Amino acid sequence: MRGGRRFFAGRGRVLLTAGRLVLLLAVPALSACDPQVFADKALRRTAETVVFPVVNIDMPADPARAATDCILTEASSDELRLLARDVGVEAGTSTKATIRSIALRPGAQACFAAAGVPPIR
Repeated sequence: MRGGRRFFAGRGRVLLTAGRLVLLLAVPALSACDPQVFADKALRRTAETVVFPVVNIDMPADPARAATDCILTEASSDELRLLARDVGVEAGTSTKATIRSIALRPGAQACFAAAGVPPIR
């Protein structure tokens, strides 16, 4: 049988091959996805790989993860891009200052308190 497994609709008529069925199901799902959402999530994940090691210096991993999430939530898009530029290298003084500046904002401090993260001094 050429074309892979076939799905039949009575009386021997072929409706779809398995590949076409998957394609038909995937197209509507993918068309609902926003490329900007994917880009934003990728940027945030990249910035997270920069912020977490810096925060983890001063606190254990669990609170550091919560603090990192608070910092990334409070950061602007431009700040996320700035932080993400340091991916793959040790964070420098400018990056550490940016992280600290974001962490000291009232929104980040409220998030720290809600998540049980010790306040940043």
